Amino acid sequence: MKEQSYVIAAIVEHKPGVLHTISNMFRRRGFNIESITVGPTEQGDTARMTITVKGDENIVEQVIKQMRKMIDVVKVARLDPAATVIREMALIKVHTPDTRARSDIINYADIFRARVVDVSQETVMVEITGDSEKINAFMDLMRSFGVEEMARTGITALSRGTKSVRIE
Repeated sequence: MKEQSYVIAAIVEHKPGVLHTISNMFRRRGFNIESITVGPTEQGDTARMTITVKGDENIVEQVIKQMRKMIDVVKVARLDPAATVIREMALIKVHTPDTRARSDIINYADIFRARVVDVSQETVMVEITGDSEKINAFMDLMRSFGVEEMARTGITALSRGTKSVRIE
């Protein structure tokens, strides 16, 4: 089977140790987490995890089955990329040796609908949000200027329309 990326959404109890327990299950089973984001849901006692795993259909089904067995997991589902809004955010600090480079970076940021969030004599920091391909394309442009630092959030995702992964 062909290896690809899958996005899994899980509603879990919002308490200490849950992230460790779930990531430990991945480790024990030999599954690699490509990215993971966690944050509270609209209900204060639960959190939403968005996990990206790379593998084939069998691996993702195994992961979901294992997660459903876990006490702290309330609900888990694989998200259909065609029916899901997927976003990631990155902060990128770029070297600006002169005003021309600074101007070019600001123009690229405008084209990519990114925001300049900090400027110093020698660097510009840009915040960019979008799908991973958009962020990768922007990063490719910034490499020619010299990327000083970068931080990416990993993806977060919600199903489009009325379909949702939440407690009924």
